Amino acid sequence: MTTSIDLDAYFQRIGYAGARTPTLDTLRAIQLRHTETIAFENLNPLIRWPVRLDIESLQEKLVRDGRGGYCYEQNLLFSHVLKALGFQVTGLAARVLWNEPDAAITPRSHMLLCVGLNEKSYIADVGFGILTPTGPVRLEPDIEQATPHEPFRLIRAGQEFVMQAKIREDWKTLYRFDLQEQLLSDYEVSNWYVSTHPDSLFVTGLMAARPAKDCRYALRNNELAVHHLDGSTERRILTNVVEMRGILENAFCITLPDVPELDAGLARLTSQTE
Repeated sequence: MTTSIDLDAYFQRIGYAGARTPTLDTLRAIQLRHTETIAFENLNPLIRWPVRLDIESLQEKLVRDGRGGYCYEQNLLFSHVLKALGFQVTGLAARVLWNEPDAAITPRSHMLLCVGLNEKSYIADVGFGILTPTGPVRLEPDIEQATPHEPFRLIRAGQEFVMQAKIREDWKTLYRFDLQEQLLSDYEVSNWYVSTHPDSLFVTGLMAARPAKDCRYALRNNELAVHHLDGSTERRILTNVVEMRGILENAFCITLPDVPELDAGLARLTSQTE
């Protein structure tokens, strides 16, 4: 079995042919290509397939099979790539606050990365779904930082940091985190919960997201939204499995498994409109 990251296969998957040196320019370029190519999606929990976090399973699914994944899969794969290139990488955990009060105490269910580079630290996150940052954010609070898509910033919250994105003219909170290192065993526990618990949003419904050059695609169950960078949004309800498959394959660039349980899962999501 493969025990190390296949950089050639990964770079072919994301369409990257640039430098392989541990610089900020390399980090920015790879993060953008990764986020625009490998979609956020939770099809495995939806159809009751396991979500495995070992390096071989990550490469099989996200690289060779043309699939996407959620934060643990995305950021663990990305961490293996960055470490192979010579970056210093620490795994972190965050409490998701999207659509929650800033003071809410949610579980540490999100994975992100801290990347050390030239005595500075950057937050790299390729797995937050609808607002995945498409570029690294310097670990320095109270500074608006540009990415290829929205501006982001970090603000202090005691010993923690809060990640925010600027949507139109408003700052929206994504999550809150500290700098305590997390290990694979920590992620395995959280991953098991979100991928198997009967009340988990990843088990009961479908979420997919992918940023493109001038917009972001987002799918929640059978509602497709296209969020343009000019602030406008288009919405559409998908009414059957053929439409769902077409959107997942074309807008989200996912190579779908040809199995009956997938069609059954997609059919459940569209049944209310059929």
